[in-house]
Amino acid sequence: MSDRILAAIRSVPWAIMPGYLEAIEAMAMRALDHPAVAAVKDDGHIERHLEAVAQMGERVAGTRSAAIRDGVGALPIFGPILPRAAMISPSGGGAVALDLLAADFRVLQADPAVRKILLAVDSPGGVTTDISQFARLVAQSTKPVVAHVSGMGCSAAYWIISQVSEISIDATAMVGSIGVMMGGSVQENPDQAGRRDVAIVSKSAPNKRPDLTTEDGRAVIQAMIDSIEDVFIGAVARGRGVTEAVVRSDFGQGGTLAGASAVKARMADRVEADGLDGAIRRLATRNPSTRRTSAENTLKLAHARAGL
Repeated sequence: MSDRILAAIRSVPWAIMPGYLEAIEAMAMRALDHPAVAAVKDDGHIERHLEAVAQMGERVAGTRSAAIRDGVGALPIFGPILPRAAMISPSGGGAVALDLLAADFRVLQADPAVRKILLAVDSPGGVTTDISQFARLVAQSTKPVVAHVSGMGCSAAYWIISQVSEISIDATAMVGSIGVMMGGSVQENPDQAGRRDVAIVSKSAPNKRPDLTTEDGRAVIQAMIDSIEDVFIGAVARGRGVTEAVVRSDFGQGGTLAGASAVKARMADRVEADGLDGAIRRLATRNPSTRRTSAENTLKLAHARAGL
C-alpha cells in the first residue's frame, strides 16, 4: 500500500520546498525516523500555527478556519497545500485543502463585517493542481487582500500570496522557492516476491508512461514541469508588478530569501516587526482601500519593462 501511495505522490507535479516533499515521501513509506521527517517535526511550525490562531480573533460562522478581528478577516494557510479535503487524512496531518480555503475565502468576501482579508501564511507549498485557480480568486477579490508570512510562504504558497496587494513578513520568514518538481522511481530489480512491473502503452501514446531511464522519457517530464513553471512565473510577475525576467533572475532562482533581503528583491513589501499581531493591528487601523487593480499592475509592469 505504501508503494502505491508513493507512486501517487510522484505522479503529480509539486511546487514545494524540497525537504518537505522528501518528508512527505518518507511518511508515505512509514519511514518516520527519516531525517527529513525529524527536520519538519522540529522546525517549530506547530507552535507558530497555534500562536497565529490565537491572534486571528473569533471564528467566522460558516467557515472551517477563518477568523475575524477588528474587521480583518484572517484566513490561515498552514502546512502543505493539497487540492481537496478528501486527500487529507481525518487527523488533518498538518495539511490544508484548497477547496476548503476557497469556500472560506468566499464567506469572507460575502460577510459585511469583514472589511479586509489577510492571508496568514506558513506553508512550504504543495501540489500544483488548482493553485492557479485559487490564486486567481485572490487576485480578483472585491475586498482588499494582504498576506503575512510568519515562517514560510514558499513555492505554491508564494504563487498564491504574490496576488495580494501587500506582503508583510517576519524578520526571519522565508519566501520564494519558485519552481516545479516531480519525482519518479525506476525498478532495477525484482520485488520481494520476485516480480517486476512491466507497463505497455498503445503505439500512439509513447508519452503516456515515459521511460525515465532514457533521455527522451526524462525530457517529456521536463517539458511538462517547465510549462507549469512558466505559468507560475507569469502569475508572480503580474501579481508583483515586475517582468518575468526579473522573477527569473532576482526572485531566488528556486531558492528562498528571508526578511529584509526578500523586501529588497521586491518579493515582499515590508518586514513586520510585531509579526502577525502587528499586521492585523496595522490593517485594522488603516483606512479601507481598494486592492491593487490589474490596471495598476499593468502600469507598474510597463514601467519595469521600460526601466522607469
